[in-house]
Formats: sequence, C-alpha cells, structure tokens
Amino acid sequence: MTIGVLALQGNFREHAAMLRRLGADVVEVRLPEQIDGLDGLVIPGGESTAIARLMRLYGLEEPIRRFEQPIFGTCAGMILLDRAHLGLVDLEVDRNAYGRQLASFEADLELAGDGEPLRGVFIRAPRVADHGPDVEVLAEHAGEPVLLRDGRILVASFHPELIGDTRVHERFLELVREESHVGA
Repeated sequence: MTIGVLALQGNFREHAAMLRRLGADVVEVRLPEQIDGLDGLVIPGGESTAIARLMRLYGLEEPIRRFEQPIFGTCAGMILLDRAHLGLVDLEVDRNAYGRQLASFEADLELAGDGEPLRGVFIRAPRVADHGPDVEVLAEHAGEPVLLRDGRILVASFHPELIGDTRVHERFLELVREESHVGA
C-alpha cells in the first residue's frame, strides 16, 4: 500500500512516520505527477493559506480534486477539503475556531466503535460549522464533531499524528483497503 503525504508545509513528516510505522510505503508529494498510482493521500495540518497557495503554485489543486482514492485531511487538511476550498467533503469549516495558538489544548475523545478514549491535540483547530446528511461523525469534543467520514474521505480537526496512538491512521488505512477491494 502506497500512501502519499502532501509535503508542502506542516506536519507531513509526522504523518509519514506514523504511516510507515503501520507498514505503508510513503511518498512525500510535492508535484502533480507524484499523485499518480497512490492508494491514498494525506493532507496534513499546518497553515491552510500557505498550503493552498503552494498547491496552486505547484499545480496540485486539480490532480487532488481528480484523485479517486481515499484522502485523510487533518486540521488545515480538513479546511482544504471543505466546500469552500477543494470541495471534496460536504463540510463547512471555520478556521481557528477554538482560538489562537495560546488556546491550543488536548482532550480525550470518544471514538465511535472503540471503548478506549482517544487523545486529541487541538492546535488552532478548525470547527465544523455544518456538514451534509451523509457525513458520518466518528468522534466529538464537547458535543461538536471533530473526526468525520464522507465516503472515501476522512477528516479530523485535531492532530492524530502528534500522539503515539495509531487508531485514526489505522482507520484511514482500513478505508484505503476497503476502497481498493471495491475498485478491484
């Protein structure tokens, strides 16, 4: 299984390390042709405006829009996948909605289908303002969705790559496996 990690800015190294730990081959994606042949793609957290600008500069917007395999977006990645940006997930997201850098926090989250709490690291995190009826909420914080799935796309407003817990990345890889069987 080969997973691309958009490596323009942000936490791409942490995602790559987590995915390698789980046995995936990882490609750091900086150019459009590096998307070809991937089984999945991660758009990491970072600064969404900077990542969007670099995606345009390097011609990555349309190749990502056309990418038909599973995508996992965290924090800035969630923002970039929403209705107002790439339009790949049926979400409306408010940037930095939990506050500035000083308001960053960690919290235990209840992960759907799992009895053990998941630690969420929220750094200038986006908040889901609205989501479509087919979007599945997989985890919440204080009654608000923070981990969601819309078909082949998984998004998190927190940073699962910054903790040692691999469960969110495992779910993404399972989604990649499911989609590869469907397409086979």
